[in-house]
Amino acid sequence: MPSLSYLIKETYYTLLALENITLHLGDRELLDAVSIVINPGERIGLVGPNGAGKSTLLKIIMGELEKDSGNIQMANEETLGYLPQDGVDPDFSLTVIEEVETAFASLFKLEQEVKDIQHKLANTDPQSREHERYLEQYGKLQTQLETSGLYNLRSEIEKVLMGLGFDESDFERSTSEFSGGWLMRIALAKLLLKKPTYLLLDEPTNHLDIESLQWMENFLNEYEGAVVVVSHDRAFLDTITNRTLALRDGTLSDYAGNYTFYEKKWEEEKELLLNAKKNQEKQIKETQEFIDRFRYKASKARQVQSRVKQLEKIERIEVEEEMSNVSFQFPEPERSGQVVMRLRDLHKSYGDNIVFDGIDLEIERGDKFAIVGPNGAGKSTLIRILTGNESYQKGERKPGHNVTTNYFAQHQADELKPTINALEVMHEAGSGEKENRLRTILGCFLFQGDDVFKKVKVLSGGEKSRLALAKMLLSPANFLIFDEPTNHLDMSSKNILQQAIQQYEGTVAIVSHDRAFLDPIVNKVLEVQPGYIKMYLGNVSYYLDKKREETELQKNTQQKEEKNGEKLSRKEIRRIEAEQRNKLNRRVRPIKNKMKALEKEIEEMENRKLEIEDLMAQPDFYDDSEQVKKCTIEYEQIKTDLTDQYSRWEEYANRVEMVENEIS
Repeated sequence: MPSLSYLIKETYYTLLALENITLHLGDRELLDAVSIVINPGERIGLVGPNGAGKSTLLKIIMGELEKDSGNIQMANEETLGYLPQDGVDPDFSLTVIEEVETAFASLFKLEQEVKDIQHKLANTDPQSREHERYLEQYGKLQTQLETSGLYNLRSEIEKVLMGLGFDESDFERSTSEFSGGWLMRIALAKLLLKKPTYLLLDEPTNHLDIESLQWMENFLNEYEGAVVVVSHDRAFLDTITNRTLALRDGTLSDYAGNYTFYEKKWEEEKELLLNAKKNQEKQIKETQEFIDRFRYKASKARQVQSRVKQLEKIERIEVEEEMSNVSFQFPEPERSGQVVMRLRDLHKSYGDNIVFDGIDLEIERGDKFAIVGPNGAGKSTLIRILTGNESYQKGERKPGHNVTTNYFAQHQADELKPTINALEVMHEAGSGEKENRLRTILGCFLFQGDDVFKKVKVLSGGEKSRLALAKMLLSPANFLIFDEPTNHLDMSSKNILQQAIQQYEGTVAIVSHDRAFLDPIVNKVLEVQPGYIKMYLGNVSYYLDKKREETELQKNTQQKEEKNGEKLSRKEIRRIEAEQRNKLNRRVRPIKNKMKALEKEIEEMENRKLEIEDLMAQPDFYDDSEQVKKCTIEYEQIKTDLTDQYSRWEEYANRVEMVENEIS
C-alpha cells in the first residue's frame, strides 16, 4: 500500500484531461475509452452504481492504478490531492498536530534552513565575504518563508481540525488513540490544508457527523481549486456540486448541474431510450418474421439475405436495469403501548468520562426520530442503552407495553456465520419468506445474481454490513433502531430502505448524517451533546434551521456583551445555560406530569379496547345479546374517550413546545 496516498502528487502536462482511458477487469470492460476535461474551480460529483468503477477512475487519475490504455495530462504547476475511502496509514508515534504537520515537511525544512543560516551568521565575521554570502542566502530563504504561510499554519491546522470535530484536548493525543473514522478525518485535514489544484474525494462524508459535514460543505464551497467527489449523500452533492459525471456500463456521461439536475435528466434520457428500444425490438421482430417466412423461397433469397445482414449490423439498445421498481415492506409488527421507552434520570460514564448526567427521554409509539450530534457525544451509547445492550450507573430504563426491538449497527456484520452464504443467512433469519422474495430483498442491497451464493467469509466489510441490514429487515419488531444504516448503500438501495421505513407503522430511531435520507422519514430530531440531550419537533432540515437561529442569537448576544465590556467566561456561560435548563424543567415538569398520568390512562384504555376487540372476534360472541350490547356501548365510549384524551395530550405537548421555544 502506498504511504498516505492523499499526499500531493505533481505531473508535467498541459491540462488536466483524461483521453480514452480504458481498463478491463477480467472479461468486463470497466472503463471504455473514457474522456473528460476537468477545469480549475469546478465542483464535480462522480456518481454511478456500486461497482461501476468510480473509485478505480480516481486511482487511475492519481497514478495508483495502471490503465490498459489512454492518457492523462495536467499542467506542471498544478497539483492533485486524493482522499481514499480507507487505507490511510499515519505515524502512530506522532500526535494529531504532528501528524497533520507532516504534510508540510518542506515548509518546516525551509524554517530549519533559515535557523541554520541565522546560526552561521552569528558565528562568522560580519566583515567577511562568507558572512555576506550567508546574509544573501538568509534574505532569499526568509522571503520564501514569509510568503509560505508557515507562520499562520498552526492556527489554520487547529481551525480545520476543530471544523472536522476534534477538540483542543485532542491535538496533543497520539494518533494511535483514535479509531479508523477519526484517522480518516486527520487525513482529510492534511489534504484540505494542502489545497491542491484538483481535490479528489472518495466518500468523504462516511466518517463525519452533521456538524462536521456542514463545516466541510462551507469549506468546499469557498475552496479555490477544483473538487471531484464520489458520494452517495444526495444533500451533500446538491450543496457543493455544479456538474455531474455519471459512470455506468463503462461510459462517462456529463451533466451541467448537481445530482438532482442529473437525476431528472437521466430519467428523461431513460424514457427516450426505452421508447427507442421498443421501436428497435419491433423492427427486429418484423425483420425476423420476414426471414423465417421466406427463408426457403428461392425468389426471395436475395431479400432474405439482405435482411439477415441488416439484423447482424443492428447495434442493440441496452437500458440499464435499475431497482427503482423494486419495493420492500417490513413485516407488520404487533402494536405496542403508547409509551415505547422511558429513560429517567439516567447516568452513564466510562471511568472519569461522564457521558450522561441525569438525562430524561420518552419515546412514543409512531415516533420516527433521528439522533444527531458530534462524534463522541454519546449517540451510539444512547442507542445501545435503548436496546438494553449497554449498562448504566444510575437511573431507570423502562420499555413500554408489548415493545419488541430490533437493532442494526456496523459491528453486527461480524456476528454473521462465516461458513454460510448470503442466501442461507436470510433463510436462517426464520421469517418464512420464499426464496424468490429473499433474493429480491438481497438484490435491494446489491447482491445480484450469483452474489447470493457468496460465503460470508469472502465478503468485504461493506457487503457484510449490507447483508446484516437485509437480515434485520425480516424481523417483525415494533421498535427499529439503526446506527448509520446507509454507509455502504448506493442511491437505489437507500431509496428502497427509505420508502420501507416511511411505510413502516412502528417506532424508529436512526443515527445518521444523511439529511436527504432522513428528512422524508423522521418527525423528530434528538440532539445529543456532551452533558445533555434535546428533542426537536420536525425533520433534520428544521433542526438545522433552528440551530442556525440559536447560533445567530448566541452570536448577537455575545457581540452585545463584548460591546458593553461584559464578555462572559465559559464558566459563566455554562452557569447561565444550567439556569435556563432548570427554569425550563420547573416550567414543563407539571405539564409533563399531567402528560404522564394521561398516557397511563390512554394505555389502559387502549389495552381494554384491544381486549374487547379480541372478545368480539370470538365465534360465539354474538350468541349472548346482553354481552353484545354491553361491550358495544363500552367499545364506542372508549373510542370517544380516546379521541378526547389524544387531543388533551397534543395540547399538553404544544404547551411544552411553546415553553421550550420561549426559554430558548
